[in-house]
Amino acid sequence: MNDVEGLFVGSWSYRSFLNDPDLQVAPNDLLFGSGTIQIMSADPAILVGTIGGPGWQLALTGSRSYGNPMEIRFQGKGVVGGAEWIYDYVGWLVPAWPNGVNQKTAMVGSIVRAIPHPTTSPDGKTGTAPAGVVASWYAVKH
Repeated sequence: MNDVEGLFVGSWSYRSFLNDPDLQVAPNDLLFGSGTIQIMSADPAILVGTIGGPGWQLALTGSRSYGNPMEIRFQGKGVVGGAEWIYDYVGWLVPAWPNGVNQKTAMVGSIVRAIPHPTTSPDGKTGTAPAGVVASWYAVKH
């Protein structure tokens, strides 16, 4: 693994949030997802890994590019609770600030739910998570 490839490879703490301009909405009400992204070593242009949290995991496949900014594009796909989940992601490595203090390696990006899937709320109500919902995400490298 070379130094540039190593910028993506590893474990990342992931959070995504619905894109809602209403500042009255509590941040916790905007949480779309959270978990761990694990990017494995592979051909420098290929992205393989997983994303998951308690009760769910998706396999990741996609690409990495090393421009300015460095970009990743990938799809997360898996079966969760008996239903297929597919999400598409695009993200960019956050550049280092010359005057940054204790800056962590991070990525920011956008996610879209590619297909609908069933959902169950914490109070047990069932519904459908519709396709096409877009959120913003960030991840911080461990």
